[in-house]
Amino acid sequence: MFVVIFRAKARALDAEYSAMAAQMRELALTQFGCLDFTAATEGDQEIALSYWPDEASIRAWKQHTDHLAAQQLGRERWYASYSVEIAEVKRRYSHPAK
Repeated sequence: MFVVIFRAKARALDAEYSAMAAQMRELALTQFGCLDFTAATEGDQEIALSYWPDEASIRAWKQHTDHLAAQQLGRERWYASYSVEIAEVKRRYSHPAK
């Protein structure tokens, strides 16, 4: 399993951004094999964690037409800066145990 860590400094997050973010989350979860997607914003900082079964799913998601359009809008309107990290999850556990 892999995690994509998206960190951003927001320029201006508006209603259109919120709608786009919800649409992208739904698309990732329903059509690209995303296992879980969680995002949080504090002040102008945003972090999103998405979990994927493999790198091929991440690449397919990154290149999807709707996601490419959202990325462009993010660079032009919503984000002052961002970074993306992709890491392999070597171990996972939780409480209560499943």
